Amino acid sequence: MILSQEHQEFREWIREFALRVVAPRAAEIDEKEEFSWDVVKQMGELGIMGIPFPEKYGGAGLDALSYTIAVEEVSRVCGSTGITLAAHVSLGANSIHLFGTEEQKQKYLVPLAKGEWLGAFGLTEPEAGSDAGATKTRAVLDGDEWVINGRKTFVTSGSIAEMTVITAVTDKSKGKRGISSFIVEKGTPGFSPGKKEKKMGLRGSVTSELIFEDCRLPRENLLGNEGEGYKQFLTILDGGRISIAAMALGIAQGALDASIAYSKERVQFGKPIGEIQAIQFMLADMATEIEAARQLIYHGATLEDAGQPFITESAMAKLFASRVAMKATTDAIQIHGGYGYMKDYPVERYFRDAKLTEIGEGTSEIQRLVIARELLR
Repeated sequence: MILSQEHQEFREWIREFALRVVAPRAAEIDEKEEFSWDVVKQMGELGIMGIPFPEKYGGAGLDALSYTIAVEEVSRVCGSTGITLAAHVSLGANSIHLFGTEEQKQKYLVPLAKGEWLGAFGLTEPEAGSDAGATKTRAVLDGDEWVINGRKTFVTSGSIAEMTVITAVTDKSKGKRGISSFIVEKGTPGFSPGKKEKKMGLRGSVTSELIFEDCRLPRENLLGNEGEGYKQFLTILDGGRISIAAMALGIAQGALDASIAYSKERVQFGKPIGEIQAIQFMLADMATEIEAARQLIYHGATLEDAGQPFITESAMAKLFASRVAMKATTDAIQIHGGYGYMKDYPVERYFRDAKLTEIGEGTSEIQRLVIARELLR
């Protein structure tokens, strides 16, 4: 697809920001496993943390395609910052946007969209990963309060977010229809962060477990209607897959950028390695696959903007883009040779960051199940 002039100008603007603000911090936050509060604050001030949300709630009022481009360009230089943006917008804030009452939107979506708050989404549990319907966390209504007990794991920004949307079982007898969603604010008694995970990649993003021990929430912190949590998170994950696909795309493009630059400067056998046909073929395949992924992702985003179903397209985009990211980053290391294995060059970081895109927001195997289910429906 051909981007409109507005989208092209937006890409140039977000690209300039990423190169000027995000890129210089990328290697450092990865090495130190340090969350980049300074970068996130600037993204909030520029409206990046609320790109797709209405202006009346503090957002930028732009479309899903613009948001997709933003995640792509930020991830092109730093996967850690890319996933922080994606989890905040697609999961935490979008849950409130899609299912919150007007009062909840005013209380939570406004500071989230303005970037004053960081949002998170707690779905995965120690025994409920791909099988999210096997949620064990329980919520029991006691007078005017919900009492939450359970544990969430692998929550992006979980321990540092001001607000997290979680799922919990409110009626075990109803199975998946007995799962509900709740809004939990940081500092709520009975709610505490568990261990911070030490990860292979995306080390500048905080991933942690969340613990609920007789955590009491006001009755009004139920998100949507009781029993709608399963249906809600399926909807949230559809949009989230587009953003993780965009993140994979950005990482792959960053690996290609680095490989092209290296191929021009690295001399072997008396000439730049970019003149060697084997290298040229690798670059050509990388560029072709990346562009194919981009078109698939943008198509999914435009369907979302048009209000059309995009379940199949979002799953296809994530499945394909994550595979492209792994191949592109692997080839990037190969092009760099021994230097690709060293931290002096960014491609080893891209490689480590890319792997999560085949796992988060549903594994590649789950994406294939979603696609097949839709084809056979």
